[in-house]
Amino acid sequence: MMDDNQRNVVTTRAVKAKVLIVDDSEDERWVLSNLMRQAGFTPLLAASGEEALDSIRKEAPDAMLLDVGLPGMDGFEVLEWTYTHDKTMPVIMVTANGKTHDAVRAVRAGAWDYVTKPFKNEDVILTLRCAIEEQAQKSQVREIANLTRRSDSLLQAMGNSTVIQGIQKEVERVAKTNFSILVTGESGTGKELISQAIHIQSLRGSTKPLVAVDCGAISDSLIESELFGHEKGAFTGAYQAKKGAFELADGGTIFLDEIGNLPMAMQGKLLRVLETRRVHRIGSDKELEVDFRVVAATNADLLAMVDKKTFRGDLYHRLAEYTINIPPLRERKEDLAFLVNRFLTLTNKELTKQVHGLSPSAWELVQGYHWPGNARELRNQLRRAVLVCDSPDGMMTPVHFEMLSRHASLPKSLATDTPQQCWSEIGGALVCPLRGADELLESGVGLSLTELTVQIHVLVERTILLRTLSLTNGNKAMAARLLHIDYKTIHSKLKTYEISSTQFMKDAYAHEGDEC
Repeated sequence: MMDDNQRNVVTTRAVKAKVLIVDDSEDERWVLSNLMRQAGFTPLLAASGEEALDSIRKEAPDAMLLDVGLPGMDGFEVLEWTYTHDKTMPVIMVTANGKTHDAVRAVRAGAWDYVTKPFKNEDVILTLRCAIEEQAQKSQVREIANLTRRSDSLLQAMGNSTVIQGIQKEVERVAKTNFSILVTGESGTGKELISQAIHIQSLRGSTKPLVAVDCGAISDSLIESELFGHEKGAFTGAYQAKKGAFELADGGTIFLDEIGNLPMAMQGKLLRVLETRRVHRIGSDKELEVDFRVVAATNADLLAMVDKKTFRGDLYHRLAEYTINIPPLRERKEDLAFLVNRFLTLTNKELTKQVHGLSPSAWELVQGYHWPGNARELRNQLRRAVLVCDSPDGMMTPVHFEMLSRHASLPKSLATDTPQQCWSEIGGALVCPLRGADELLESGVGLSLTELTVQIHVLVERTILLRTLSLTNGNKAMAARLLHIDYKTIHSKLKTYEISSTQFMKDAYAHEGDEC
């Protein structure tokens, strides 16, 4: 059974998992499926061993809750088949009370753990979460190891330009040290790939975890708990104790993505942890020693933020013992051909297609685009193009890169990042113009009514987000409240439209300077 420390490993990754419930009792399946939904899992149901195998093949569940006493193909036979075909999926066996020999047999046969009937609901949920989290971490380590095992791993993932070759040498130079590293670059340039390469090439990488925290995706009220953990009952909703990211990264590396979005109040607490190597869970009077290496990343100009007093200078210097900068894709277009071929190969495999490449006109379009979303945008556009490509010769044309073609021919007012240029002032208020539709029609793009409506919808939504961030000086939480959406929704939309909230923080402080 799990020990207390394992039970505390509960992270958001497990919440989205699919759990296969295998039980011949309809009542048991109904109870457990409701329990799974309440805990945030997606339940899959099977009434027999045969149904379970079919579900595993079709649905690829993240974990299985398997009753021992099934008619026909019993639980042990299902476990044996599962362990033979997929050793990575954790299986939790459900045994009858008092049948210790079943539990022992299950663990010896490859089960991750077991629960006995009658069980407590919280025990089942915590066992599943712990199992899924552990497996996710192992999968991450395997994925990173496969990617970065070679000394030229970044060249295999990011390109072979002189710029990437230089970054690869920097990673090799600093990875074996215990320096804190700051990775800078625009969104989509590959900052997390750099952090993974640093971790796996370090002395910690072979056996210890890399724990990533997106500081821009977690609301101000939850970031302290995510980083440092909390005790049961520490605040409303803290039903169980939880390890924070620093505890989970003990012995390994913690990756703090978008560190520029960390609230000022949290910056001081983070600095103390970096200096003392001790964490203090919320609701606890004890400090825990932790051993970690920190890699941080940002798409913001932290030194400018230090000058504007929005980022602590002492924290910056603690994080930036060594700095690696990744230039945007538009400044290293010699990597374009490599990345297109790499993403094409991956997407063909993903979609089981045989698209051979780009026509000369499509390649000209790709080369001429400025790629504000960098490699991430390139991969997204290429995946879509491969999906819709049905050319007999297997070559993608500009038609398959529809969004790039439209962007190349759209009026400048529809491609701006400045909200004031997208809106007209009527009666002292900024309102969305339909002049964008006029410009689209006059530009000869040839959109249908439906396509035109979609384009205008995108323009309107993007511009509303830009205007709201301008009003809130880049405060995403306040912007979400103004728009009556949750924090995760606004964060997702900002990523979709490739909008950075930090530019509005800078603008706000620039205006303050003008007034002074």
